[in-house]
Amino acid sequence: MFTGIVEETGEVVGRERTDGGLRLRVSASFCDELSVGQSIAVSGACLTVEEYDPDAFELFLSAETVERTYLGDLTEGDPVNLERALPADGRFDGHFVQGHVDGTAEVVGVEQVGEDWTFTFSLPSGLDGYVVPKGSISVDGISLTVADLREGAFDVAIIPETYRLTNLASKSVGDPVHLEVDVVAKYVESLVEGYR
Repeated sequence: MFTGIVEETGEVVGRERTDGGLRLRVSASFCDELSVGQSIAVSGACLTVEEYDPDAFELFLSAETVERTYLGDLTEGDPVNLERALPADGRFDGHFVQGHVDGTAEVVGVEQVGEDWTFTFSLPSGLDGYVVPKGSISVDGISLTVADLREGAFDVAIIPETYRLTNLASKSVGDPVHLEVDVVAKYVESLVEGYR
């Protein structure tokens, strides 16, 4: 379980194709606090630490993960949002984020408004029923609030701290992002389906 509060932006420092998927090596400042088997959300996708040293950690991406995300297209030097799993006694900010990517969308607009930004993202069909104005959504692992919703797209307001701390500062129109809709909406749908 994650909260969508990004700890830091890491950097892809290595990649290696394998028969069954892809191995990524990512730099981070907290590597000396990691353990093998630990879960880390990498731009919103929950992955497992396989190896680590003081400078970077290594992750394996299965063929399904490569297919469902844009992580397979990352190259050395690309920034990724990082969040370690929420400890049982940790403070809960953001919203419930599972690290299960529901879909890949793209940036369709970026506008600076004073000190903050408005980002517009495409909204793939099939996910639109789970997104509501003022509701929560995870974009590349960032817990955000939907500011505006229309057919095929939604807007979010990005404050300076979020812009500075995450990979959104490096995103431009056409770039991919991972979306995870609010899991509460999925549970509500599941419960309501039984009454239809």
